[in-house]
Amino acid sequence: MSDEKRLLLIISGGIAAYKSLYLIRRLRERGVRVRCILTKGGAEFVTALSVATLAQEKAYTDLFSLTDESEIGHIRLSREADLVVVAPASADILAKMANGIADDLATTALLATDKPVIIAPAMNTRMWQHPATRRNLARLETDGVLRVGPVAGALAEGEVGEGRMAEPDEILAAIERFFRGAQTLAGLTALVTSGPTHEPIDPVRFIGNRSSGKQGHAIAAACARLGAGVTLVSGPTAEPDPEGIETIHVETAQEMLSACLDALPVDVAVCAAAVSDWRAAEPSPKKLKKARASRGAGNRPLALDLVENPDILATLSARTAQRPRLVIGFAAETENVVEFATEKLAAKGCDWIVANDVSPESGTFGGETNTVHLLIKDGKAGAPLVEDWPPSAKSAVASRLAECIARAVGPASPEPASS
Repeated sequence: MSDEKRLLLIISGGIAAYKSLYLIRRLRERGVRVRCILTKGGAEFVTALSVATLAQEKAYTDLFSLTDESEIGHIRLSREADLVVVAPASADILAKMANGIADDLATTALLATDKPVIIAPAMNTRMWQHPATRRNLARLETDGVLRVGPVAGALAEGEVGEGRMAEPDEILAAIERFFRGAQTLAGLTALVTSGPTHEPIDPVRFIGNRSSGKQGHAIAAACARLGAGVTLVSGPTAEPDPEGIETIHVETAQEMLSACLDALPVDVAVCAAAVSDWRAAEPSPKKLKKARASRGAGNRPLALDLVENPDILATLSARTAQRPRLVIGFAAETENVVEFATEKLAAKGCDWIVANDVSPESGTFGGETNTVHLLIKDGKAGAPLVEDWPPSAKSAVASRLAECIARAVGPASPEPASS
């Protein structure tokens, strides 16, 4: 890690706060600039002087200090960091983070930050297992907060169980993985499809679907953040073009396939678009009139002659020349999600399938969250390996998928922090 890395460490209440002193030392040894916020509870276990001495920076404690506000301000303090780490993260601060409560400097900075956050929970095992804590954790994971630990072991109360804060070296490793992440796809190229396709029936009507493009656009942005050169082929969507990414806008499945083939060769292809399976065989050049369409047909509804669209995922997977090293498809299902995705993985010839539930009650189409299962083809031709991911923000799903891609085709790197 270079001298340019800046980290904001928030130390909340708990006996594990003493471990954060060692974490500060290790971070400073690696040239990371560490600023610290010490909560009122944290100050019961470690002193502001010890924190400041190790960090070689003032330890901030008071939200209403006019000196601190004029010099730094809680907004600048949270946003001038590249990463925010909460270690230890008590049950209290997790609850406040999950519910947007800002009643001290630490929680105000957390609410004001626009940077990634890693938490290292530490609490009694019954507190960790309490339904309220589980709900708060699920909400934080949905918001994209990363987590390290806790682990099982001896607790301060003399009990044994899960709730012990991860060791400083484990937290340090997660921080190092985060700072290395920007380079894990450097020098590689990726093709990402996103959004729906619109297949014209006439000049004003089309066959389409409810895909918003949020997930595909987030994947393109996540791969670009890891250093990949990304080409995004997008169907009609209200999502803005990701900054710094070549975006090609198309309407139909045939246009999307042509754009994908033109983008080859690439190292990775992620087919996240919801491509229409069918199109009108002969779109009308003029608007179809309801009265004319039913005239002489006994008022029967208009019958459309449909033909099958090209299968972009299968086409990219089957190419003998210029096939991407890794081809990833999406399976949007409303029932039997993993079962149907397994069948699609075999039928399309791709390497991975990201399966998700898009039933109306899931809120996936057009929403901000997603619950996915990553299916990885087994080289021994057996059942695929299946990873069940927790409900998360689409941006968090994109970041996790990009990290998986980097491990598969990029330079060798350790596992990322849990999300």
